[in-house]
Amino acid sequence: MSEKFKLLMPSTMARAGWDVVKARADVDAIPFEYGMPTSAFHALLRDAQGVALGLTPFAEPELTAAPNLRVVARHGVGYDTVDVPALTRHNIPLMVTGIANSPSVAEQALFFMFALAKRGAALDALVRENRWADRLAELPVDLFGKTVLVIGFGRIGSRLAKACLALGMSVLVYDPYVSASAITAASCTPVADLDVALPRADFISIHCPKNKETIDLFDATRLTRMKSTAYLVNTARGGIINETALHQALSHGIIAGAGLDVFDREPPAPDNPLLTLTNVITAPHMAGVTVESFDRMAVSTAQNLLDVLDGKPNMDHVVNKEVFAHR
Repeated sequence: MSEKFKLLMPSTMARAGWDVVKARADVDAIPFEYGMPTSAFHALLRDAQGVALGLTPFAEPELTAAPNLRVVARHGVGYDTVDVPALTRHNIPLMVTGIANSPSVAEQALFFMFALAKRGAALDALVRENRWADRLAELPVDLFGKTVLVIGFGRIGSRLAKACLALGMSVLVYDPYVSASAITAASCTPVADLDVALPRADFISIHCPKNKETIDLFDATRLTRMKSTAYLVNTARGGIINETALHQALSHGIIAGAGLDVFDREPPAPDNPLLTLTNVITAPHMAGVTVESFDRMAVSTAQNLLDVLDGKPNMDHVVNKEVFAHR
């Protein structure tokens, strides 16, 4: 009998993903825990051909510990915790889950927009605290007729844009890596200069990756260019918005509010000043995690591992496609 493939997968991965690999007689799937000691993780990597990652960092030390590794798959679409150039040097592909969680993240971004505009938490409190008479003190606003600026027009940003168009919103798109014609074809308006676009937007929703270009993309200067009535939503990655600058902007009326699924440090420190503000709503990095998306991501992650080992990778899911150039 031929030797089995050994795959490492997060213990938190949904059963649907485990079922995919367990159906294969030539695969041994081994669970590992997020935050386990590095030495223990490296020991598991020693004879692994594939590994699926949640938020576990993966770089040169892990590659050194894994001489038989052939594929790394992210249980999601972001990969800022993975050293992609190191994987490429070792000729190992990094796989992501494509559209598996795109509907969920887009819905969460839209939920933040609704919750902020409609003052969901504040109006609920008025009823619970018997302050009905205060209901006209600060009125909610419509999304209809407003302008949203979508930062990043990939799988998630383009889906959010479509939903916003259906609500009667105007959609501006800033993405220097997507052609203006493609954005226009989606009934949106491309903007080449982010700073010029900011004062036009009533809502801004971030859907770009976190990298050297986007860290502190929204700093104090950019935040001051926004409307004082505008809302900022981030379901992408912490660090794209400078949190100190955001706190200042929210505290001094420079912008109206923010919806944050992600933070620079996760979980955020208990004394993070953003958590004291009533014009901020938050979630614990859950935009891409729903009952349905958790299953979709698990299945896609498991299938990505198997597809590479079988020599038939889904190229739409490959981050560093150059590793296949000479195969």
